Amino acid sequence: MKKTLCLFAAAMLLVGGAAFAEESMLIDFTLLDADCVANENGDNTQNRHTVMDYSVTAGATFTNDQKDLMRTSLVLSDWEVTLNSSAKTVAALADSKVVAAPVKESADVPFAGKNVMGVRIVFPSWNSNSNAKVIPAFEIPAYEPLSDADDSGNRQEPTDEQKASGKTLFEDGYGVVKNVGTIKSIQVTTMGMNHPHGLYVLLKDNDGVERRYFMGYLGFDGWKELRWNNPQYLTEIRSREIRVYPIYPRGLPFVKFTGFQITRDAAQAGGDFIGYFKDVKIIYDKALLTSDRDIADEDLWGIITTKEKARQNFEMSRFGEKQVNRYLEKAKLAAEDEFTSSLKSDNGGQASE
Repeated sequence: MKKTLCLFAAAMLLVGGAAFAEESMLIDFTLLDADCVANENGDNTQNRHTVMDYSVTAGATFTNDQKDLMRTSLVLSDWEVTLNSSAKTVAALADSKVVAAPVKESADVPFAGKNVMGVRIVFPSWNSNSNAKVIPAFEIPAYEPLSDADDSGNRQEPTDEQKASGKTLFEDGYGVVKNVGTIKSIQVTTMGMNHPHGLYVLLKDNDGVERRYFMGYLGFDGWKELRWNNPQYLTEIRSREIRVYPIYPRGLPFVKFTGFQITRDAAQAGGDFIGYFKDVKIIYDKALLTSDRDIADEDLWGIITTKEKARQNFEMSRFGEKQVNRYLEKAKLAAEDEFTSSLKSDNGGQASE
């Protein structure tokens, strides 16, 4: 009997150890190709899975044709580079950008032939501590319902299967991971170009707190997986402070990807920085154990649905106002590249003196 109890206890420890940490893909940049919303040339400009319509906050002063253009997504070309004040110059703002970088079919990596994130940042050439953030066009929503989009970027109603999955739009490699307790490790797959700059990953939690995690320096050549390990992570359960949270109606904690930060030390050479990024993964403790319950609490009370709907509306409103302002600014841009000549007549001849 004693031997059986010992074996049972050992088995429970093994089960607990196996379920202690979970690995998830936070964001995979190979998923963010342009595959919908064609422009006047017939080229796709947006990513179907992540496309968002911000015309809902545009107001009644815009025509339907203008509202049809108010689409954006996590397509790589829509990501932005923001520079700190000491790095902001006209040339740097104009040339710092994000593009889709195709990996050669002959490359010895599992994602050969796919597009990864390519980043160019123009740092000051003089001695100056400077940094830049690589951020999406909008803050990734954590509560957007999972649904499909058509070729024009119009969101469809969620199917019964999508509703039953319990997942939201930006999970599974598109920027959000739910049910996250303590983060144990973070890993970035990146291609170094021997630039001696530092790399940080920026994450935001369900309380709206953004934290940055130092992944290391990019002074290497070729593909590499940079890893951050939580120095305060305790594997010994008896050493942990045990906290018990109400199972319902507390929503699932989450983390979302808010960008990269690249830092340049004043002692290092400035100028152009080029980097490539494939994905970001995390290993974490689950915040709550998911299991079937005898009563469908949410179907009965609807508390989490109401809270998440309110937060989703807030996120959409904030994101939409920013995108509408950008649309208005873009509409004001000068369309002319050349002056009308005062030395040539309408028929192409020289004007008389």
